[in-house]
Amino acid sequence: MDVIHTALWVSDIDRTRAFYVDALGLAENWSFTADDGVQNVYIGGENAELQFKHDPSGGPEIDSGTVDHVAVGVDDVDTVFERLVERADPPVHESPTTMRNIDRRVAFVEDPDGYVVELVERVA
Repeated sequence: MDVIHTALWVSDIDRTRAFYVDALGLAENWSFTADDGVQNVYIGGENAELQFKHDPSGGPEIDSGTVDHVAVGVDDVDTVFERLVERADPPVHESPTTMRNIDRRVAFVEDPDGYVVELVERVA
């Protein structure tokens, strides 16, 4: 058994791609448009994906407040954080900081729809 993906509604699929693929550096694995016109884009890594759903005809209201955060593992929090700030200028919830009690370096930023994204790096 394994976690495959988590689906999130977004207001603009191109802006979402720009944030997660162009600025953050994740891979767009595949996409399709459903019979009802809803666009589905899968972005992620080896173990799990984020499925971003966009309905060009309106779709549901985006309520990012119901999701606490999405965590993304990175090799270097500082480098990825700087690239995100440079390319996407997201609201920053917490600049890079080291959490010694769990051996992680983390930072928190907001994506274009207000979902909080945690960048996580394992440190020795």
